[in-house]
Order: sequence, then C-alpha cells, then structure tokens
Amino acid sequence: MGNVAELFAGVGGFRIGLARAGWKTVFSNQWEPATKVQHASDVYVARFGEEGHSNEDIAKVESLPKNIDLLVGGFPCQDYSVAKTLNSSKGLKGKKGVLWWEILRLVHQQKPKFIFLENVDRLLKSPSNQRGRDFAVMLKTLGDEGYTIEWRVVNAAEYGFPQRRIRVFIVATKNKAGKKRGTPESILSKSGILARALPVEKIVEYLTEIELSDEADRISSHFNKGGGKSPFMNSGYYENGIAFTYKSTAKLSSSSMVLGDVLQPDSQIPDEYWVEDKRLKEWKYLKGAKSIERTHKGSGTTYNYAEGKMAFPDLLTNPSRTILTGEGGTTPSRFKHIIQTKNGFRRLTPVELERLNGFPDDWSKYDSNGKQVSDAKRAFFMGNALVIGLIEIVGKVISFDLKIED
Repeated sequence: MGNVAELFAGVGGFRIGLARAGWKTVFSNQWEPATKVQHASDVYVARFGEEGHSNEDIAKVESLPKNIDLLVGGFPCQDYSVAKTLNSSKGLKGKKGVLWWEILRLVHQQKPKFIFLENVDRLLKSPSNQRGRDFAVMLKTLGDEGYTIEWRVVNAAEYGFPQRRIRVFIVATKNKAGKKRGTPESILSKSGILARALPVEKIVEYLTEIELSDEADRISSHFNKGGGKSPFMNSGYYENGIAFTYKSTAKLSSSSMVLGDVLQPDSQIPDEYWVEDKRLKEWKYLKGAKSIERTHKGSGTTYNYAEGKMAFPDLLTNPSRTILTGEGGTTPSRFKHIIQTKNGFRRLTPVELERLNGFPDDWSKYDSNGKQVSDAKRAFFMGNALVIGLIEIVGKVISFDLKIED
C-alpha cells in the first residue's frame, strides 16, 4: 500500500478514489483564503478525522511526511477556468496561479515517486497573449526536478461516467537510472500510465515536438509570444526538455451511465427544488439562443453579444453537463441543470450532484461539528470536485507501477 499526500483536498475526492485503488492518504491540506469559515476542510475532517490533516495556507506547510509515494492535487484553477474568459485569465501571474510554485517547492523537498494533478483543460491554452506558456513553464520546472510527465485531456463521459466533465490529468514519474521507457508514441498510445488507465482509440493528428530546453524564466517571457494557437494538444509526454504531443480520441466505454441513472425518486425531492410554472419562462429564455446589442462602457463601442441554444430541459438519456460551482440556489440560470420528470420541472439535489461525481450519498451534508452544510455550499463543493471513478482507475495503474519499482 502506497502513501499519499493530498494537496488542495476539497472534500476528499482524490482520497476516496485512491483508497478504492489501494492507497493510504497520510497527509492532506485544504485551505480556502477567500472565506473565514473553512467549509470544505470541515467536511473533510468530518469524513476522515483530523489526523494528518492541515487546514492552513499551503505556503505555511514547511514539508511533507518523509514516506510519501504519491503527491496529488486538483490545484486551484480560477485563473484558467471557463468561469472567466481567456482574456481575463491571469495564469501563473495570477493570485492563485502562484500556488504552482508551492507545489513545486514541496516536490523539490520530498521528490515523491509519482505525482498526479488535475486541472481545467484551459490550462493548456493559458494565457491569451502567449497561449500554452503556463503549461510550458509547468512542464519545464517539474521536469527539472527529475520527472517525466504525461498529460491527457479527459472527458469523464467517454469512459462511462454520467457527467461530461472535461479536465486535464497530469501524471509525473520520478526518473530512475537505467529505466527504459519506450518511444513517445508507445508511451502515449500503449505503455504510459494514462494510456493503460484510459485507453485511446486513435491518433487524429501526427506527433509534434516542442522544444523546452531554455530556462523557465525565458520560456515564461518568450514562449509562443504573440498569442498564436497553443501547440499543446490533448495528449502529451515530456522528457529531457522536449514535449511530444498529439491529438487523440478516447476508446469509448462499452457501457455508460447517463443523468437519469443518478436521480432520486420524486417523492424524496424537497419542495424548493421544484420550479414553479411562472418561472419556467425565465429558465427557457436563459437557456435559449439570443443575440443582444451591447455598448462597451469604456469605449462606447457597440457590439453584438450572442449565445447559442442549450437543451431545455437537460436530457436524462445523456450524461450531464459539467457541474459548475454556481449550481446551487433557486435563481434561474443558463448554466444550472433543470430536468423534467413526470411530476414537473426541477433542479438537481445535492445528492444527485454528488452521484454525478461518484461521491457516496450525503457525503458533504455535515461538517466536523455535526452542523448541516447549506445546499448551495454543497453544490459549490461538487462544482469544484472531480469524478472519483477516474481517479480510482488511474490510481490502480500507478499502484501497479509502484509495486514493480519496489
């Protein structure tokens, strides 16, 4: 059984998935600087206890336990997330983006055998004036610590899960003298950790090499200067100053879950989740296609703001859309889910949102003091969470490789 350190732990998605894969989490850190009450950490402690848990700014975490085999984390992504436009993304220079350097500091000290990170796929394209720069700096700096790195943009629904949650998985393996790794093509398609865990069907575009031999500060100032298309595609491998990347498609699961599979019976749904008929018109408008003339406040220039049509209601026969942090609350929204059952239209409950990510029912219902967490906050947790089943699958492959090394 390998030992795990979990950074940016949230309510414990990585820990649950890795426990199912045979790992033991011996250290965790969760800190939200924007709030006085540490809701996510409180839920984490309620579920796992206080032993080995740190609820403080990661910059204050001086070191990790000495026996860490795997370092994991879904590091904060507000600077890259689709919650903001790419032009407003701040990337590594942003307030939360600098937390990458805290991860790197702990990696430098501890040098775990494996690292498993998760982020929004926009990371590969950030920032807008140097697309791909942030990811290039991450590859370079982590590689300089003695790691080879794989990445893959993963849509959970393509591997059988009931949510179309798209994230980039980054897996790093500590270099070992004399170890033969194979060609980049074979690693990306067959022998790599991500290729074995989440098989690819075919290569859509040919392999491209990206030279990253410069120092990180020069890469930061010069990489893809001018804002052209990011050279990083949805699959890739980094070793010794060179990134190899191509576009691949997933080998689809033979069986898949859909939104309808996670629903609670209507008899269990609280009244506040049912949408009144008088509010349906507002929901329909927000979900519909629209073209609106607007005026820029600064320049006075008029422009056309357009939105495409979204499904109304959300189809129960398909995987759900990605859960966002604003999923909670009764206010109609373009981005919240709304479904129709035989008894009418309603929003998704916290339990249904937990199921879409693979959490046990009511996982986030209580904090460490036994106090019930608000439904809006529980929805926020799930918008920040990950699909646990994917973590379990990747965790099993990393565990297999750890046993071989030991």
